[in-house]
Amino acid sequence: MRAWQVQAAGSPGEALRLVEREPPTPGPGQLRVRVTAAGIGLPDVFMCRGTYPLTPSLPFTPGQEATGTVTAVGKGVGTPVGSSVMGVTAFTDGHGSFAEECLLLAGSAFTVPDGLTPAQAAGFWIPNLTGWIGLVDRGQIVAGDWLAVLGAGGGSGAAAVQLGRALGAHVIAVVGDEARAALCRALGADVVINHNDGPIAAALRDATGGHGVDLLYDPVGGAPAEEAAGALARNGRLLAVGFASGAWPSIGVHRLVRANASLVGVYAGGYSREELDHIHAELSALVRGGHLASPVTEVPFADLPAALERMAARAVVGKLVLVP
Repeated sequence: MRAWQVQAAGSPGEALRLVEREPPTPGPGQLRVRVTAAGIGLPDVFMCRGTYPLTPSLPFTPGQEATGTVTAVGKGVGTPVGSSVMGVTAFTDGHGSFAEECLLLAGSAFTVPDGLTPAQAAGFWIPNLTGWIGLVDRGQIVAGDWLAVLGAGGGSGAAAVQLGRALGAHVIAVVGDEARAALCRALGADVVINHNDGPIAAALRDATGGHGVDLLYDPVGGAPAEEAAGALARNGRLLAVGFASGAWPSIGVHRLVRANASLVGVYAGGYSREELDHIHAELSALVRGGHLASPVTEVPFADLPAALERMAARAVVGKLVLVP
């Protein structure tokens, strides 16, 4: 089978090589799928560079998300061969989804919600699972809350914009250009702010009529999050989701105290299968109701290095998926 393999740390264009290898053998709790589509994310760029905390040993195939048809199962897995599934790959073992066949974790493999194409499903689970955990479990969102989403034009941010709207929040999308602004408007954002137009906190306070934001969904980190935190409302929550900027935000405790605000960590790991099944059911219902559209852009298999270089350069709008 064909597979993209990182053979030495570097930029995606330097690190990735297209190789021929045998399909991986699923171990206990794993299943092998013939990949229909694979989600592309910023962690894949970091894995190429060797800077992602969960980067496997060299050489390895990156890719955290996939949809596909089950071709083999490991010990203890009851999923029938021939089933169509989506889920999280065994990328930490080096068998990610940027290949014609990959391994999925049976505990994180699910049926594709009705209403999603295979390509949409490939980029659906991780962004929307994280969005649900951030907004619902950790953020305790309620209808009428003001929700600001940083990096709203990316895959994680776009999912949070849609999910926030579906849950009844007033959504403010923070972006850096008109292409991302147009995407967020199409996804239902109530207000779109370009962070290049001036201080983010002031713009957020203006957009909320001086109230401030009840939830700040932050997959960006760094200086943008630190600045936006100045707009947290009383009892507001800064949801620390990721660090696309390269660094987590550094928020002075005194700033949180003065607003009775909270810094809340958001991590999608450690959830039981029962909890994940509940979240999958809730998200699937929103898809069936037309609330989550999961817009994606398909990337041909041969173009993966170039696509990851574009992602590294912050030149990607929305979610990319690789199609073999």
